[in-house]
Amino acid sequence: MLRLLGILFTVLLAIATAIVVWPQFFHLEQTYPFAQIVAARGVVLAAFLVVAVLAMLLLFARPLRGFAASVLIVALLGAAATGVIGMLRGFGSGALPAATETSLRVLSWNTAGDNVSAPQIAQQILDQGADIVALPETTEAVGEEIAVMLREQGHPMWVHHVQFQPDVVDGPKSWHTTVLVSPDLGEYSVIESSENGSNNTGSVPSAVLMPVDGSGPTIVAVHAVAPRVEDMVQWSSDLRWIADQCPEGDFVLAGDFNATVDHMAGLGVDGGDMGYCRDVASRTGNGYSGTWPSSLPTLLSTPIDHVMASPNWTPTGSVVIDDAGGSDHRGLIVQLEPTG
Repeated sequence: MLRLLGILFTVLLAIATAIVVWPQFFHLEQTYPFAQIVAARGVVLAAFLVVAVLAMLLLFARPLRGFAASVLIVALLGAAATGVIGMLRGFGSGALPAATETSLRVLSWNTAGDNVSAPQIAQQILDQGADIVALPETTEAVGEEIAVMLREQGHPMWVHHVQFQPDVVDGPKSWHTTVLVSPDLGEYSVIESSENGSNNTGSVPSAVLMPVDGSGPTIVAVHAVAPRVEDMVQWSSDLRWIADQCPEGDFVLAGDFNATVDHMAGLGVDGGDMGYCRDVASRTGNGYSGTWPSSLPTLLSTPIDHVMASPNWTPTGSVVIDDAGGSDHRGLIVQLEPTG
């Protein structure tokens, strides 16, 4: 009887391991609780290793040796598969390549409202030489303060802003998304449907910026709702909306997606991760480097902040910024070059 129970447990463990390692094969990547589990691949890897160690200890108990050996094999296979995925996406790269005349640098940073000051944000923009900056949870007033500081430092940027329910006094900072764009890219404007919320992510705002003269990339500053149990339907809807913002053409998506590339399975087109857009970090050695929460090491936190670009841009580098400046999110800076 005990032997049969051991076999049954091992089979169930193997099935659970397969689902946890690659839930998209079972179409469970956006289903609770698998969406939450796969988001923390570093923690999953550590859990597999802990199980493997416990199974190794059980090998010393002769009656449990067969059961322990089978559990050890499953745990090691799960750890190996998770590790391979990490190696393919990248555990972290050091620095961006030198900027060129044609390069484009994009910074994404959820500043958690007032937890990061305007001078801190402005300094990071200057240090990184960013041309486009997506700042979910940053108010327009803070964005304008940043722009004044940048102008004084010889790095002018235009400020664009979207706010849900602007008639509510002192509403949550998550109802704000601010975008800064270098004048070198030309003049931009926020499209009306993004501004009034008629075509937008559902609970927290994203901003869609179009070039006024028709040249330059369409910029989408992304903020999707977090996949809490009560928000799973809205979260999936937000991800589909984001994917729809990258059809064929010239696009840059940046911000807090509240999703990893695992959750995006099925939302990409022709090799893209979201629509035609491709995730930069996972193509430049940083796909496994977590941005949230900043209180945990990057390998144990979750890579939910992204910069994505259409195929006319070639990713050449990315860096997850260690100094979160008081936010619960780390910033992500990437560099792109025109393709061809």
